Amino acid sequence: MIDLISDTVTRPTPAMRRVMAEAEVGDEQLGEDPSVNRLQEMVAELTGKEAALFLPSGTMCNLVGIKVHTQPGDRIIIERTAHPVTSEAGGPGLVCGVLTYLVDGVRGVFTAEQVEAAADPGDGVHTPPTTLVCIENTHNRGGGKIWPIETLQAVCATAHRLGLKVHMDGARLLNAVVATGIPAATWCRSVDTVWIDLSKGLGCPVGAVLAGDGETMRLARRYKQMFGGAMRQAGILAAAGIYALQHHVERLAEDHAHARLLAEGLAETPGIGLDPAEVETNIVFFDVQNTGMTAAAFTEALLAEGVRMGAVGRYRVRAVTHLDVTRQDIERAIQAVRQVVLGRR
Repeated sequence: MIDLISDTVTRPTPAMRRVMAEAEVGDEQLGEDPSVNRLQEMVAELTGKEAALFLPSGTMCNLVGIKVHTQPGDRIIIERTAHPVTSEAGGPGLVCGVLTYLVDGVRGVFTAEQVEAAADPGDGVHTPPTTLVCIENTHNRGGGKIWPIETLQAVCATAHRLGLKVHMDGARLLNAVVATGIPAATWCRSVDTVWIDLSKGLGCPVGAVLAGDGETMRLARRYKQMFGGAMRQAGILAAAGIYALQHHVERLAEDHAHARLLAEGLAETPGIGLDPAEVETNIVFFDVQNTGMTAAAFTEALLAEGVRMGAVGRYRVRAVTHLDVTRQDIERAIQAVRQVVLGRR
C-alpha cells in the first residue's frame, strides 16, 4: 500500500534503528540521559533559544507551551483551523483552562491587524485577559502553507507591543526552512516558545521538542512532570531525533517535490479540484465534489486500489508525502486516482 494519509506513518530507517539500539541512556526524569540532553541542546541551538525540552508528543508541546504563558480563565488568540482547535480533543480548555478567540486566516495565516482587534481588553472586568497568540507554521489545514516571514514578524511585534506572548506550533517548521532557505533561528527569533516534531517528516517513531528561554523551560519541565510526560531511559527515542536532525532535514525537499508532482497529476484528472501553485511543502488538499463522490467514498475506493489518503470534510481529501514514499509511488497514486475517477464515468 502507498500510504499518504499522513507523514506520521513513517517508520524508522535501518540506520536510525541502529543508533537507537546503541544509544547512551540514563534517567531522563532526573536530567541524566545523555542522549536526551544532547537532543535538547541541538534543538535549542537550531531554534536560537536558550533551552529545549524533549516531550512525548507535539500535542503535549502545545499544551505545555500554552500553559507556561497563561493562567486559567485567560484567552488565547488562535486561527480557527489550527491543530489545538481541530485535533487535540479540547486539551487547551480542559488542561490549561483557557478560552480561545478564533480568528479567520487565509490558509491558516492571519494578520497583525487581526491580533490587534482580537486583543481588545474591553473593560477589564467582564472580559477575560488575552495573554497569548498561537501560530502554526507550516499550517496543516492550510495545505502545508508557509507563513510569509514578514507577516509572522509583524504578528509577533504587535503581540509583544500589546504585552502578549507568542507560541509557535512548528510541527513542520523544518519543511518551511527547507522550502524557503530561511534558517530555523530566523523563523523562531520573534516567538517566545516553539516546538518541532520528530515523528513527521523527520521519520522518528516518537517525540517532539519544545524550546524557549531558560526560565520558561524550567517551568515547562514542571508541567511536563504534571502532565505525565517525564520518562526514564528515553535516550533510545532521543537518539532517533539526533539522527534525524543530522540526516533527514535536507531530504524534506524530496517530499516537497513529490507533493508538487502529485498535485500536478491530480489537477489534470477530471473532477479533481485544486491549484498546484498552493502546494508549498508536503501536504496536498483537493476537492472531489465534481467526481460525484464524497471524500469518504473516494478514499474508500482509492484504498481498494492500494492507496490511502484521508477524508477531512465532506468533499475534501488530504494527501501527505513523506520519507517512505518514492517518486514511483506518487506516479502509481496518480494512476490509482484516475482509475477511481474515470472508472465511474
